Amino acid sequence: MTGSPAGVPAFEAVDLTRSYHLDGVSVDALRGVSLRVHHGEFVAIVGPSGSGKSTLMHLLGCLDRPTGGTLRVDGADVATLDDAGLAELRNKAIGFVFQSFHLLARTSALDNVALPLVYRGMGRAERRERARRALEAVGLGHRLDHRPSQMSGGEQQRVAIARALVGDPKVVLADEPTGNLDSRNGKEVMGILAALNSEQGVAVVLVTHDREVAGAARRQIHVRDGVIELDTEAAP
Repeated sequence: MTGSPAGVPAFEAVDLTRSYHLDGVSVDALRGVSLRVHHGEFVAIVGPSGSGKSTLMHLLGCLDRPTGGTLRVDGADVATLDDAGLAELRNKAIGFVFQSFHLLARTSALDNVALPLVYRGMGRAERRERARRALEAVGLGHRLDHRPSQMSGGEQQRVAIARALVGDPKVVLADEPTGNLDSRNGKEVMGILAALNSEQGVAVVLVTHDREVAGAARRQIHVRDGVIELDTEAAP
């Protein structure tokens, strides 16, 4: 994992807003959110459905642009980047894990994991070698050639985590990563994310409505009605 300049947060938001216009009506999903997430942190963004937590994650992940305020990702002001610049920042700095896995159904685990490296122009042999190592890191070295339909939900989510890790990101964003899993597989996935954070120093930011899942993080940011109502760190 490549380093960042000393003191530069993974994310820095100042008075961040996001509004949507639906059928002529303006809806404020975020209403002046300010926060910093530093490299190496393990943070849970917690809130009920409609609170704005997923909107916040999409902004942090450069999947959407804010309506107002300032957002810096690894020191880069997103307002200064065009769409190609945002895509490059996403690809190099951020790994994504989604509730619904988002795997290509007819593609092997190995090629699913290697896909982000295609957009970096990396050669096929190197892509596949890095994907193999990432799958071995999540305990799936024996499932390289299996397609998603041949795997359990827990295995599919581990493939998704391997895909998030293959590009050596500085931060992993996980949106309800245990939402489609039973309790045993959910605990395994949370264990992988916790180990990623503690052993490799990758910042992990997960979005969840589940207080038990959020309890695995050292810091919790509670969002309600588009604002942060509580930002706290758990006692050691």
